[in-house]
Amino acid sequence: MVKGLYTAHSAMINEQHRMDTMTNNLANVSTTGFKKEGATSQSFADALAVKLKDSSEWYLSRRLGNMQPGVKIGENYTDWSEGGFRGTENTFDLALSDSGFFRIEFQDKNGNVSEKYTRDGSFTLTKEGVLVTKDGDFVLDTNGNHIQIDPMQDTTIDRQGNITQGDNNQIIATIGVVDFQRNEEGTDYYYLEKYGENMWQTVDGATEIPSNAQIYSGYLEQSNVETVQEMVNMIAINRQYEINQKVIQTMDTSLETAVNQLGKLR
Repeated sequence: MVKGLYTAHSAMINEQHRMDTMTNNLANVSTTGFKKEGATSQSFADALAVKLKDSSEWYLSRRLGNMQPGVKIGENYTDWSEGGFRGTENTFDLALSDSGFFRIEFQDKNGNVSEKYTRDGSFTLTKEGVLVTKDGDFVLDTNGNHIQIDPMQDTTIDRQGNITQGDNNQIIATIGVVDFQRNEEGTDYYYLEKYGENMWQTVDGATEIPSNAQIYSGYLEQSNVETVQEMVNMIAINRQYEINQKVIQTMDTSLETAVNQLGKLR
């Protein structure tokens, strides 16, 4: 009976985690370049269902018997599929047509500078002509330098990221785009983690590789979150949570009956 309570409780915790993930996806449905997340679940390994350091068994681990200890929150994963493009007619709004990231020089509140990566290409020019993100972080070129152009001249950006100005279409700089090695299936990045502010950062072991993405000027990549699908998932999660809640209520009633009624002298 108590095992059943634990099983239902662990299931409710898992569904709550899945709900948090879905609601975060919906909250970012309008975030440029956002990649939705999913949540996995795992059953507890049989190795956890044993007695440890039991002196009656010479301190050897032994099984407690056949049991189903419930569900364990697994890992979150990122869906890296590309979102649709939205036209803006703004030269400095950029979208990537394939896997890859824009290189950004990010400065935190303590003044520490590091390189981050984003799919959000909603860039702008400062009055000095420096290309920055909407939060004011510097966009980097292929050599890791700030991009400085003349804000008074007409500017074009081609599919390779070359920024040209003037009558001779002189190349001023090239937008820095980089990609990283993925897993064997090519579905996820092993050595990238979310940093916040719609950016990613590398962890130890990341391998930088050239990106095959083309750059589309005047477009922004939309979030790949499908609102209808996320709402359907949320309804299913809510139903499963309610079912496990009723299981706990039923078992609680049964336990109360067993304690207060069974064996009662009349």
